[in-house]
Amino acid sequence: MARPQSPDYDKRREALVATAAHLFARQGFQGASVSDLALQCGTSKSLIYHYFPSKDDILYEVMAAHLDALVDAADDVMRTGGARERLHALTLAFMRLYVGAQDSQKVLLNELDNLPSPRRVEVVAKQRRIIAVVETLVLEIRPDANPLTLPLTMLFFGMINWTHTWFRPDGEIDADAMAGIAVDLMLNGLERLQAS
Repeated sequence: MARPQSPDYDKRREALVATAAHLFARQGFQGASVSDLALQCGTSKSLIYHYFPSKDDILYEVMAAHLDALVDAADDVMRTGGARERLHALTLAFMRLYVGAQDSQKVLLNELDNLPSPRRVEVVAKQRRIIAVVETLVLEIRPDANPLTLPLTMLFFGMINWTHTWFRPDGEIDADAMAGIAVDLMLNGLERLQAS
């Protein structure tokens, strides 16, 4: 007979994923064991396996949960407003999500190769969906820059994706202001860009 789910199953699972993200971000996926995770969670390995069949599944969930939040934010932003307003709203939403998910962001950027191929394909598909949203906005803002749409999009993500390595939410500038700076740089750059 299958073990019944506890009333706080989802909450415990989310806490386990957050702890795994922190552990994988600090020690790397290969450097952290399920035993390490159990120790960090104050629980047993068998309880972790109750929530996830394998360590690979935990890694996938760390990445997928983070990406799902980003995809949801992108979908919400794309429903209204002009391209410039949507780019600003999207950047703000992403920066706010990054502030609370530095560990997940680091794991996503550094550990993708550790996922089994089918799961890696799923994660990459979610990443491409997010990239496509920004590509759409760049193309709306500068349709004449079409051959450069993807490179411009990737430059945009280069500005914001690595903030987890240096941005401090308790520093002199908050996530909202940082998002504004990133959008201003992007929009001013697009306006001044010499289309080929």
